[in-house]
Amino acid sequence: MYTFGKQERLCSSKLTDALFSTGHKFLVFPYSVHWMLCPAGTLPPGIPAQVLIATSKKKFHHAVDRNRVKRLTRECYRLHKPQLYQFLTTHNLTIALSLNYIHYEIFDYQKLDHKVDRIIETLIQQIESQPVPQDNQAS
Repeated sequence: MYTFGKQERLCSSKLTDALFSTGHKFLVFPYSVHWMLCPAGTLPPGIPAQVLIATSKKKFHHAVDRNRVKRLTRECYRLHKPQLYQFLTTHNLTIALSLNYIHYEIFDYQKLDHKVDRIIETLIQQIESQPVPQDNQAS
């Protein structure tokens, strides 16, 4: 449950384009979060969410800094994802998610951990407030 494997990473360019063009967006500083409910069968079986973690080369010129931000974000997400997965599997939903780090400084791990926890809580609240598409409803 506390893993973050290849199948959980968002790699599909079609799904990524759809996520940024038609998905929902909210901000939990220092992250900009895009999310989209996916039709059933879009994601691999048993995977309720795929995640894209990104940071800007414009804000972090050195690759070591970008990699550190992404590594810290992946670790925080990995530890908080069971709460999201439990909600998604209970409601038989699948989502595509993007976490974009938008600040110029690297926060410490404790602060990022708290922010990712808030992202998961906000995401669950927003998903609950959305009407469920017909192809995601259980028969």
